[in-house]
Amino acid sequence: MDSYDRKILDIIQSSYPICARPYAEVGRQIGLTEAEVLARVRALKERGIVRRIGANFNSQTLGWQSTLCAARVPEDRIKAFVAEVNRYPGVTHNYLRQHSYNVWFTFIGPDMAAVRENLAAITAATGIKILNLPAEKLFKIKVDFAMEDA
Repeated sequence: MDSYDRKILDIIQSSYPICARPYAEVGRQIGLTEAEVLARVRALKERGIVRRIGANFNSQTLGWQSTLCAARVPEDRIKAFVAEVNRYPGVTHNYLRQHSYNVWFTFIGPDMAAVRENLAAITAATGIKILNLPAEKLFKIKVDFAMEDA
């Protein structure tokens, strides 16, 4: 990555411009054209440096409920289980752990009844029971990775 890539990453992590042409605005801030910024972001995505660009919102403020989920998935069924989980728009992210509960994901829905209904549907489709772990207290940690100084 060069200096421009690092500047782009610094901006899009937490200061993504909310406007009609965000990449033109990023370009204006760092001295590149909109096309150059878009090409660089695409290249960063293709290289796996950028996985996703999307909004985060405070689900509680919107009245939605979220939960942490865990499942014990046999090694030979992980890919199929994760594919089923990822079909649901309420899944915000998932990851593997080296633990008896080896697949973890978060799920969000308009209320806890809807969350439970969707988790039951995943269990019905996969035959794998999901441990539902709703938060008792919310801890939100904001992480930015300073790229310009890297």
